[in-house]
Amino acid sequence: PQAVAVGDVRRELTFCRKTGIPVVGLVENMSGYVCPHCSTCTNIFSKGGGQALAKQTDIPFLGSVPIDSKLTYSLDIGTNILEAHPESQAVEAINHVVKKLIALDKDLP
Repeated sequence: PQAVAVGDVRRELTFCRKTGIPVVGLVENMSGYVCPHCSTCTNIFSKGGGQALAKQTDIPFLGSVPIDSKLTYSLDIGTNILEAHPESQAVEAINHVVKKLIALDKDLP
């Protein structure tokens, strides 16, 4: 599945470049599955495609966000996962992405 996803993103990047839509970075989604019982993150799909694509296309790699049942549950019921489950691996990953975006914003005109 990752090769298909990377191909989709590559086409989107081509579209963005052709239409002048700026791309500030790339996030790899579904990069592992966090077990709801033991919190172990297992790579059920291959990993690293997002980072490799970012390198190939000279786009900043912002991070990887795993599948986390706490995130999906929060989305389903409309709660803020950042407040409801600040200890979750998804929140840790999202915070990492946000910090990188903030750092990039300082470099933008």
